[in-house]
Amino acid sequence: MGALSFLWNSTRGARLRPWRSPYLLWRIETYSGMHAEEIGAKDVMRFLWQEKWQFLRFLRWTEEIRKESKTPHA
Repeated sequence: MGALSFLWNSTRGARLRPWRSPYLLWRIETYSGMHAEEIGAKDVMRFLWQEKWQFLRFLRWTEEIRKESKTPHA
């Protein structure tokens, strides 16, 4: 559920075209060094395929953080 939640939130305003999401473009730019203005649909798909294991690890991490933030701390 965390992965879907992250993708839903990160593509707000561009859900049918996630490669236009400013947040995803920023994340890819930050991680890869590609310039956000030059990133297209093929670049996003290629990046996700090449970095799929890192991306899945990131999604698991976001789920852990989400669960931890909902856990009441003593």
